[in-house]
Amino acid sequence: MLFLRCRGQLRLRKAFDVARYTAYVHYSNNSESRTDTSLTTTSNENSMQYKYVGRKLPLRSREKLNIAERIVVKLGSAVLTRGDQGGIALGRLASIVEQVAELHSKGKEVMIVSSGAVAFGRQRLQKELLMSRSVRETIKGQSHENVDTIQRKVDSRSCAAAGQSGLMALYESMFAQYNITTAQVLVSKRDLDREHRLHLQATLNNLLALSIVPIINTNDAVIPLPDHDVNVDDAISITDNDSLAARLAVHTETDLLILMSDVDGLYTGPPSNQNSKLVSVYSTANVLSEIEFGQKSSVGLGGMGSKVQAAVWSLEHGTSVVICNGCNANGPSITDIVNGKNVGTFFTTEVTNSENATNQAERARADGSKLQQLQVDDRVNILYKMADLLETKEEEIMAANHVDVANAKKSSKLSGPLMDRLILSPRRLRDLADGVRQVADKSAGLVGNVLLRRKIAEDLIAEQVRVPIGVLLIIFESRPDCLPQIASLAIATGNGILLKGGRESVHTNRCLHKIVKDALSLYNCEEAAQLIESRDEVSDLIQEAQGSIDLIIPRGSSDMVRGIQEMAAGTSVPVLGHSEGICHIYVDEEVSVDMACRVIIDAKCNYPAACNAVETLLIHKDLLHTSVFKQINDVLQAENVKVHLGPKIASRLLFSPSIASSLRHEYSGLECCIEIVDSVDEAVAHIKKFGSSHTDAIITNNVDTAEYFLSNVDSACVFHNLSTRFADGQRMGLGAEVGVSTTRIHARGPVGAEGLLTYKWILRGSGHAVRDFGVDGTRTFLHQDLQV
Repeated sequence: MLFLRCRGQLRLRKAFDVARYTAYVHYSNNSESRTDTSLTTTSNENSMQYKYVGRKLPLRSREKLNIAERIVVKLGSAVLTRGDQGGIALGRLASIVEQVAELHSKGKEVMIVSSGAVAFGRQRLQKELLMSRSVRETIKGQSHENVDTIQRKVDSRSCAAAGQSGLMALYESMFAQYNITTAQVLVSKRDLDREHRLHLQATLNNLLALSIVPIINTNDAVIPLPDHDVNVDDAISITDNDSLAARLAVHTETDLLILMSDVDGLYTGPPSNQNSKLVSVYSTANVLSEIEFGQKSSVGLGGMGSKVQAAVWSLEHGTSVVICNGCNANGPSITDIVNGKNVGTFFTTEVTNSENATNQAERARADGSKLQQLQVDDRVNILYKMADLLETKEEEIMAANHVDVANAKKSSKLSGPLMDRLILSPRRLRDLADGVRQVADKSAGLVGNVLLRRKIAEDLIAEQVRVPIGVLLIIFESRPDCLPQIASLAIATGNGILLKGGRESVHTNRCLHKIVKDALSLYNCEEAAQLIESRDEVSDLIQEAQGSIDLIIPRGSSDMVRGIQEMAAGTSVPVLGHSEGICHIYVDEEVSVDMACRVIIDAKCNYPAACNAVETLLIHKDLLHTSVFKQINDVLQAENVKVHLGPKIASRLLFSPSIASSLRHEYSGLECCIEIVDSVDEAVAHIKKFGSSHTDAIITNNVDTAEYFLSNVDSACVFHNLSTRFADGQRMGLGAEVGVSTTRIHARGPVGAEGLLTYKWILRGSGHAVRDFGVDGTRTFLHQDLQV
């Protein structure tokens, strides 16, 4: 029984944990269990199924890597060696040490499998050769030889012997800066045999228990040449430090193995080939026969083929693996990997779409062009088929949604408002189908519509024509109903679309996406709608696809939308949407109390989680001690709405239920803020200061006051005597909406089909040249607007 330090706390760790070695589990895509099991595989043409008996399961996604407790970092020769191969890359090593120290400070157990002894020794021997060369030549009477020739006479084993102590001293001094002790562990193949490896495991466990970072390497000074054929004990044969790291990781029950090299990860071909693409996720359950390995680096024994072999073997035996670049100019990315960032190639047993967003965007653009070239009636047919499928596939959709809802309730990770948005109903599906049909009916005159025709000069006509924006990236959370809504608008406008939904609605999204693709297949353009299911961070997705997408539309919570706007700020991709829905209703002194109560209850209680639900009521001060104010409070109380008071109204009441922590807050539930104002001018000023430019309304019988409010409140939607919930594309007759935009460029308010279009200029001439319109030219500009 050994003591190990984990996350800063000492815990008991048995050599064999009974609980982790008795389970028998069939691994599935929906399982989050990490029970230890051993592995058998069955494979066919398209898939590989894993069955573990007696070993732990690997972490299934990047986002889970942050729970890895024990980590092995393998540093290849290419990572530690300078470009001239004459010594250690000190800056690179210092960055690695700093990141390992950061993980160590968080209670992670980190081991380093390190190359570099040969490079360090070569540097020492090179210096020795240069200093003593002339003396030896004088004694032996040798002629002057080329320095490179002399250096080649020193083999790698001699370099390793000369470099081991120096490399270790370098590690010790660097880790000492962080008050971390290191220990050198030299191993041979014999140490990893079945009858001997328990001794090695015990040594490493003891070192980790003492918060010591083991530095592990083969004894290159005396080790025999690699044997590429020996594979005993159902273990990968040790041919290089990649296979050594894999064996150590598995035998020490490591959670994460990071193999660092001089390339960004696994490519579909040699990285130098411009057609090669980085494989972000390598799934052993998928067939990736298109991958071609290039040559290994000029230093070290291994290459990418060796790393993949080590990675797959480790994964099959319960250790997650990432292959990444340790030579980046910005430094290695060990901490980014542990934090779940999209760095390098992540290996998984889960069936996944390994294709990156750029490839999907290219296919969406290609089939989006097909959509654009179709006749209007053809696009209408696609939409009507989609609407019909939403109704005929109701049972299938609801079954998928029930799975998502059940999983969400089981995990207890979704807030009440997000759970409400996740749930579909038969009535909601019928509404969605009706909305798609409305989009179809209004799609005539969208794509290719001439907005303006102008006669520039004789025989020179200009036209401004509506065209699709291109490829849209839609990111939504807990809103599966967004998928058919936005897909219908994309189809009507001839846009390609990438749909990135939340994991909490994965089954519903897949079902709805299949319906969209089935409808698009009418005219062989099903690739126009792509469902992105990768678990990559949204920031990585945006960075990866920039240049391939033309507009980002986020749909979700204010934090989510705001985060995406910040992520996209450093790219050239615009974002359409709003980050907050802080909607106000101003109740004027001249008001019908029945109307006020009816509008307020609808605006707050019809769908409290909606972005167009009212969050703040502004009450004219003269209504404070009247029956109007009392009735408004009574109806809110009857609907179980929790009321928070603003500072002005709180100061005038002897007893107050709750003081609002902020006058700029989106409650997204059965809560709201009430504040008093002296006049309509103060109401307008309050909205300007605390609003979010989404939707604001006034309730008054005074037409002049209403017009003043409508003219001076600068929000995307401004209403008189109606609920803020009317800020909706379908209710406004748009058929559906991609969202509500609070920006002032391109589109504003509920954005329907027209918001997904831009325009281009088409000019038709007959040999016109600009110089013909000069002072001495023969032509003149007419600029006459013609009938469209």
